[in-house]
Amino acid sequence: MTSVVQTYLVGGAVRDRLLGVDAPDRDWVVVGSTPEKMIDQGFEPVGKDFPVFINKGTGEEYALARTERKTAKGYQGFKFNASPEITLEQDLERRDLTINAMAQNADGEVIDLHGGQQDLADGIIRHVSDAFLEDPVRILRAARFAARFGFSIAPETLELMKAMVSNGEVDALVPERVWAEMKKALITDAPQIFFQVLRDCGALARVLPEVDDLFGVPQTAKYHPEIDTGIHTLMVIEQAALLSDDPIMRFAALTHDLGKAKTPEDILPSHRGHELGGLPIIRDLCERLRVPKKYLSLALAVSEYHLHMHKMFELRPQTVLKMLEKTRCLLDDDRAKQFAQCCIADARGRTGFEDRDYDQADLFLKFQQAAKNVNASEIAKACVTKGDASGEQIQAAIHDARLLQIKLVQSNLRA
Repeated sequence: MTSVVQTYLVGGAVRDRLLGVDAPDRDWVVVGSTPEKMIDQGFEPVGKDFPVFINKGTGEEYALARTERKTAKGYQGFKFNASPEITLEQDLERRDLTINAMAQNADGEVIDLHGGQQDLADGIIRHVSDAFLEDPVRILRAARFAARFGFSIAPETLELMKAMVSNGEVDALVPERVWAEMKKALITDAPQIFFQVLRDCGALARVLPEVDDLFGVPQTAKYHPEIDTGIHTLMVIEQAALLSDDPIMRFAALTHDLGKAKTPEDILPSHRGHELGGLPIIRDLCERLRVPKKYLSLALAVSEYHLHMHKMFELRPQTVLKMLEKTRCLLDDDRAKQFAQCCIADARGRTGFEDRDYDQADLFLKFQQAAKNVNASEIAKACVTKGDASGEQIQAAIHDARLLQIKLVQSNLRA
């Protein structure tokens, strides 16, 4: 008997259409076909683990309907069955969340076997079946979708996530996948929810122990010193998300206080002071998760110098210029804006301070523009004309000119 081939739109595209959101990517499931038939129809096979094909005309993915069986720990420990007899119902049942387990046929009819539409309406992230337990990536995905939509995790789903932490399944997550999901979470409207969900189920201590260690550590700030540093960090990420959709800045907000989890005895003498003690922690985290260098660079700068920003009106001109140079903000407007926004988020990341003015950031950017606008090439030409042409003399003259501009900004403030 020949199977009838049917194609369905599935997953995120169906979910997003129901939410009234543009769905840039569309995925399809094909029921009743085989790899050979797909290739004969001009589809290009991709991937080795299961049969997925690319429509060369649209670039969209078409996967054969499949079931899966757990064979080992981790998200790769599965054996797939993609025979033509596999039904759409069987394929949808293996999916992670009810809101992602819907399909749409050629007539536009939504096929919802697991209550996905109701969970969308109620703002709930819920697993489809106990098969959720078999894939640790689903912990990260549940947390990410909660952050993306501002949804809550169903109690029974949270219990499964806790079980996956307890039984060690979460430890099978590879660093690259943790970072991939975390990066996506950082660009959601509420990235703090991602980290809160991971903490609620116990996974934060396993995948981001540096952040989990902040909970229970008191702040040392002069305002609200009693606040928990972990809670403060989540509030800072929330404020960062309100200021910018830049994931690099948001990552720096996440890591800005990591040194506070270490006592002075834990930190090398050369790194005493929590802002310096956080630098090796940030480096280790970024190395472990394979975080790109552009994220690491800003995170280190913010960790080391955000307290300087809070004292911007008190700093000596020499300190301001050194700060601009060390943070790599001196000649880079975008970098200076990222740094300033992180510090604003830090200042506002406390209850009652969410709407506070933060003039320090404005002053920092004025200093940056004043120093940046010094014409270094003209100064170099003048040095050559006067005979002061050594590299050190030229650099000293440029440095002095930038310092003068910073002093002028400070003088105008007092006028």
